[in-house]
Amino acid sequence: MSSTDEKNASALEKAGMDHVEHRSDDSSDYVEYDEAEKRAITRRIDRRLVIVTGVTYCVSLMDRTNLSAASLAGMNIELKMNVANNGYSITTLVFFVTYILFQPPATIATRKIGPRNFLSAICLLWGAVMIGMGFVKKWEELMALRLVLGIFEAGYFPGAVYLLSTWYTRYEMGKRYAVFYIVGCVASAFAGILAYGLMQMNGLEGLTGWRWIFIMQGVITCVIAIIAYVFLVPFPDANAHKSWGFLNKSEVNYIIRKVNDDRGDVHLEPFTLMKFLGGGADFKVWCFGLIFCFSTTVTYSLAYFLPIILHGGMGFSIAASQCLVAPPYAFAGIWMFICGWAGDKYKIRGPIIVVNCLSEILGVCLMGWGPSNGVKFLGVFFACAGANCNVPLALTYQANNIRGQWKRAFCSATLVGLGGLGGIIGGLVFRPQDAPSYRPGLYACLAAAISTIIIVGLLSLYFKTENGKADRGEKKLEGGEEGFRYTI
Repeated sequence: MSSTDEKNASALEKAGMDHVEHRSDDSSDYVEYDEAEKRAITRRIDRRLVIVTGVTYCVSLMDRTNLSAASLAGMNIELKMNVANNGYSITTLVFFVTYILFQPPATIATRKIGPRNFLSAICLLWGAVMIGMGFVKKWEELMALRLVLGIFEAGYFPGAVYLLSTWYTRYEMGKRYAVFYIVGCVASAFAGILAYGLMQMNGLEGLTGWRWIFIMQGVITCVIAIIAYVFLVPFPDANAHKSWGFLNKSEVNYIIRKVNDDRGDVHLEPFTLMKFLGGGADFKVWCFGLIFCFSTTVTYSLAYFLPIILHGGMGFSIAASQCLVAPPYAFAGIWMFICGWAGDKYKIRGPIIVVNCLSEILGVCLMGWGPSNGVKFLGVFFACAGANCNVPLALTYQANNIRGQWKRAFCSATLVGLGGLGGIIGGLVFRPQDAPSYRPGLYACLAAAISTIIIVGLLSLYFKTENGKADRGEKKLEGGEEGFRYTI
């Protein structure tokens, strides 16, 4: 026996032959891991996927919603945006035209090209567009660049959501989507403070403060894109073990087995246009999309107009309005993680969405009809927490209740596309002429929350009925997968 063999035998004896370590054997197709090793593998995926995609989404959200900060910094005056030409509202909403139209092909491209190459490339491109926005001379030029920004950003959110869904089981997704979106909330929380700091560069190199908001945030985005290229990993069935410093082949195979045991759709089916578009025949896909649309109606309304509402509607100074955006989003981040944890632990989604809708309703009512600015600002906390928490919950709700790779891709694109429609609505309902009460915008937010409650109620009734049929052996759900049940 060689000295190497003797050492291996000795190590096995010390371990009591209870567990054989296979980490160094990349050629192994099947390795059993103990619970500690399984948790370690999951943590490595979390660090490489959830954190990296979340940070990139952070700059994505910041880049598309920084118009309100630029507006307070003098953009509207310098570019002659006013009520007569509706320059601000038009510039806000045109982003979503291309953002919605390019969602489906961009989601397919994420699969075909690979997330590392595709997602990091479009991030770099929209960062360059952001820098260009700092040098426009007319609001029409800014509008045109916002159209281009929508093209490049269209692929990121659905692509990242789709990628995350392939690495986790259904009841691991809630916390992961929550953390992914919490990082976006961090962007919203501190974007105002960052913008206020960048405004202080006013006059540097002959550029006004609002221009520096676009330029510097664009530079930050380009840096994040390079980092994303280094750290992003592919889909688990696409040679993910070849990513540096990530998982070996046996560890990736463990993830594939785990996801397959949960829902049986980890392997990619051959692509056909009919297979991709066939997901649209399922009414649930559109219900999930509407839930997401109504949620983003409120989140985008707050993102685009909260500083303006705080300044024009509640009377806070420009500096205070920029900085007071942070606390509600920080609170939303905490509540979001609690909701994600509870949803995974108790395997529920719909009831938590309804609770958050009630929080939205309470918050909007306080914002619109509170007796003092303090009470109105308290309403911002409830509205912000309820609406933003429902974004990752809606993502998880749909991910838990569909099967099939291309259906999952179609649903991600449709969901986020309808979320873009919510962005258009959110960009239109808070009009300058409605200041300081902004009643139409508040009514729209209330209608969105109530509509979500109705849809979730109907879906819950349907899921309960279908699960009962499956329990009695009368049918198999979602393509005949044995044991699959809808998550209520």
